Amino acid sequence: MGATAATAMLLSPDLFAAAAKRKVVVWSEGTANVDPGSKNVYPNDINSAIAEGLEPLEASGWQVVKASLNDPDQGLSDGLLNSTDVLIWWGHKKHGEVRDELVDKIEKRVKAGNMGFIGTHSCHFAKPFKRLMGTACSWREYVADGTSAELIVKEPDHPICKGVKNFKLPKIERYGEPFKVPTPESVPLDGIYTRPDGKTEPGRMGLCWTIEKGRVFYFTPGHETYDDYYRPEIRQIFVNAVQWAAPK
Repeated sequence: MGATAATAMLLSPDLFAAAAKRKVVVWSEGTANVDPGSKNVYPNDINSAIAEGLEPLEASGWQVVKASLNDPDQGLSDGLLNSTDVLIWWGHKKHGEVRDELVDKIEKRVKAGNMGFIGTHSCHFAKPFKRLMGTACSWREYVADGTSAELIVKEPDHPICKGVKNFKLPKIERYGEPFKVPTPESVPLDGIYTRPDGKTEPGRMGLCWTIEKGRVFYFTPGHETYDDYYRPEIRQIFVNAVQWAAPK
């Protein structure tokens, strides 16, 4: 009877469901909640706002986890990293504090096809993103001067654009082209910046790559003093991007 009970436990649908859960980890460096300019916008840091927007994924078996540079193991222990299907990364002022050995592990896991990577805004200078791109990852300029932007769904059939229509951001930190990264395999989201003087210029907003066996998505908006990560269109983009980037 003991063996039968043990077998029944092993075959429990609840246990199967737990084992089948996929995991997305939202990492940030923990500066936004102490930066005077962003504390009122993101009082619990940016990773909390992004994670909140991913809650719809839980209905389809996803587990959403928050992590921070300030946590033990810089937020990504071997156990957590090795069980992560998609890693979302937001960094700004503390790129240099991320340990190279952690970057090595992230790079290896993505390139092996075991984890997708999503970088956003100033993550373009984050160590893991630069390692995956293999380039300088710099933009021509970085200007927060009251510029606005329209995000344009360039590839409506791309999975990242599902349920998303063109929308406007009243303020955005302008990242001027060119963006020194490898040629993306697709640019599902394009954009047009409008400066305070009315002049416009193009800027790519959502770019995709396959790096060896792993998928990488970069999303340009997300300045720490703007409410981008609360906006429904951007939350939909992240929900879609997680499912696109996840290993199949």
